[in-house]
Amino acid sequence: MRSSVTIKNIEVEKALVSSRASILFAVACLFVLALFGRFFQLQVIEHEVFSLRSDENRIRVAPLTPPRGLIFDRNGRLLAENVTASSLGVIPEKVGSLEATVQDLKGLLNLKESDLESFAKNLQRPRTPGESVEIIDSLSDRQLAILAVNRHIKKGLEVSSRLVRNYPLAELTAHAVGSVRRITQNDLRTLEKNRYRGTRFVGRRGVEAFYEDRLMGQVGFQTIETDAHGRIKKVIDKQQAVVGKDLHMYLDAELQVAAYNALGNFRGAVVAIEPETGGILAMVSKPGYDPNTFVTGFSETEFEEIKNSVSKPFFNRAAEGQYAPGSTFKPIVGLGGISFGLMDWDTIIDDRGTFSLPGRDRVYRDWAWTPKNPGGQGKVDLRRAIYRSSNIYFYDVASRMDIGRLAKFTEQFGYGKKLISDFPSVVTGLVPNEEWKLNSRAEKWYQGDSVNLGIGQGDLLVTPVQVAYLAATIANRGELVDLRMVKSTPKSASVDAREYSDIRSRQVTGLTPLDWERMAEAMEDVVHLGGQGYGNNGTAWAYIGQNIPYRMAGKSGTAQVVEISQGEEYDEDVLSEFERKHAWFMAFAPTHDPKIALAVLVENGGGGSSVAGPIARKIIDSYLVKDLYADKSEYSARFQSGPADLL
Repeated sequence: MRSSVTIKNIEVEKALVSSRASILFAVACLFVLALFGRFFQLQVIEHEVFSLRSDENRIRVAPLTPPRGLIFDRNGRLLAENVTASSLGVIPEKVGSLEATVQDLKGLLNLKESDLESFAKNLQRPRTPGESVEIIDSLSDRQLAILAVNRHIKKGLEVSSRLVRNYPLAELTAHAVGSVRRITQNDLRTLEKNRYRGTRFVGRRGVEAFYEDRLMGQVGFQTIETDAHGRIKKVIDKQQAVVGKDLHMYLDAELQVAAYNALGNFRGAVVAIEPETGGILAMVSKPGYDPNTFVTGFSETEFEEIKNSVSKPFFNRAAEGQYAPGSTFKPIVGLGGISFGLMDWDTIIDDRGTFSLPGRDRVYRDWAWTPKNPGGQGKVDLRRAIYRSSNIYFYDVASRMDIGRLAKFTEQFGYGKKLISDFPSVVTGLVPNEEWKLNSRAEKWYQGDSVNLGIGQGDLLVTPVQVAYLAATIANRGELVDLRMVKSTPKSASVDAREYSDIRSRQVTGLTPLDWERMAEAMEDVVHLGGQGYGNNGTAWAYIGQNIPYRMAGKSGTAQVVEISQGEEYDEDVLSEFERKHAWFMAFAPTHDPKIALAVLVENGGGGSSVAGPIARKIIDSYLVKDLYADKSEYSARFQSGPADLL
């Protein structure tokens, strides 16, 4: 068999290889041309566009949060300060499993539900690559120590420090100083966005809220260059933040502590005023809340529990609580009767324990009335009517008053008005009259309404601030001063002049200097007139008037919460706690050189003289007679150590 042999055509193969090489070379040239074309487009034609995009990714402007202004009391003690706090953030790109990391941290650092809730929300917010997401807002010393020991798990974790708000006296000053709260989405609709960039908190209550513009300061900015991972390489430019301005309040921190402690376990309020200046020396509402929790954070469940508590710790009873004033209203009725010429200081009324309007069956009773004994204070002039708190006297006077005139006279004392010009949450209370009743209830005003009003019952509603202001007005012998929380008035704080009464350097009209002195002396008898037998002593003498080293003028009040039917005796034991009477006591001291005027309200506390009176004396003692404390140096040391020891 013959084998076939194929002879290669070398020329043909050379031509084939040459053509393939040419094609490959042409393709390579096309790729090179395309690459150079794209390069030309990026570097020449679209240079400015991509250069700008590069700078946007590489250079960014970061806000510099200004330290918030400090708040001091009248003696320079800090009431609101800034302290350094450390927070923990997680960089999702640097951890293997975000879920596993969170679970490890939960067990290691004992994370609260509020931390996990906040972290979940923070994850949804826009951020740059490599930027950490906060999981713990404020690390405790123990948590910082645990992180230091467990450094091997720190990959992807970032600890950073910043200044946060702190309130050294916590709940003791919560309602007066107020608090900052986290900025919400609703806040962002109204706040100036550029000013609050990088800021987490805004003043929401009390002085913190009213003076927000001054305390906040001005945000700064720095232009920084970052790498591809978002890490800062260098600072290109910086505009320093402007620190917020400090505030100096009239508040006396020691007096605030004394007032809080004096209330004990009662729900209630204390407002103390410096009569000469109108400065608020103390504003206590109890129970309170710890404003620091709004900085460190708590869960929605914890917040709802406090918010819905029956004791209402968020409610500022001192400025927002509206109550019937009871017998603390009697000095206004008495002075009104003098002003209108209905009687004079020597006019006598026979108080036999009951009062009825001519031709009416309704019987109005004295506070000492019982089913077996109508009580009564006997022959009563205005001075005795004040120190014995005769209901019958003021029923009689009020029944003869024109309600329109009485309402206008009452308003001169600040009732029905917002009195503190630099505090956000102040309510007006209610001074009823014919027009109000017709508009609100479609009913006319009856003479019986005036009778009830005569002893501070009925529809009349006042705040502890207003009752303290009444005490200060009598202490000033009718001179009206403007109430303020802060000593200096910043130009930036806006006050609606139509909303607040311009009452500085005004005088209650229709009364003589002698009328004011006599009222002050009658109120002094409430406290100091004693030892003459029951029925002749001042109503508060037995409770606070003995062994008192200064002269105090005061007036008690007991305000009914529920109506007691005629013929029935008030029986506290059959009433629920929240149906029992409120106890009031207002006072000023010393009588002839007043340094302090105050009002004490004890919610559902019972007798004004027996319950609220001793509280008032403790507070005034702490302000006027510091040596009543066995060891003043110990007292100061305990104060400096913080509220925990004082409570």
